[in-house]
Amino acid sequence: MSDHDGVAALPKSMTGRASPAKAAVGDRPVFAYIASLPQPQRDIAEAIDTLAASTLPGLQRSVKWGMAYYGVGDGWCFSCGAFAGHVKLMFVNGAVHLDPVPPVTPTGMGKATRGVELTSLQDLDEPQIAEWMRQITAVPGVGGMRR
Repeated sequence: MSDHDGVAALPKSMTGRASPAKAAVGDRPVFAYIASLPQPQRDIAEAIDTLAASTLPGLQRSVKWGMAYYGVGDGWCFSCGAFAGHVKLMFVNGAVHLDPVPPVTPTGMGKATRGVELTSLQDLDEPQIAEWMRQITAVPGVGGMRR
């Protein structure tokens, strides 16, 4: 899919919602989801994935609800999804378990979910996001049990 400039455009469904990517557990589906994104969302999602992999031993990946989900242990802890103009990085129960609490409360992801919206790689505060990743994965069972 491309716009008039030859740059890949997000599918229409991604302008307000997550992508139509099919749910699947594992690295391969997440890497395929990220590779399908247009720029700059692809670079942002790749940087988040790389940061998660270097920060969290035992990282597990999944595509759920049209976004990449990440966790360690028994729950999915945070998600990364591309939308028109930005990437949402959201932490399950971030309002309860993160310090400082991330600024964005997403629509339709639960009252306690918090995160950030990133429009460029320059918005990616790696030390802070790595700290939030460590904090949220230290809470047993955040995001529910894996099946």
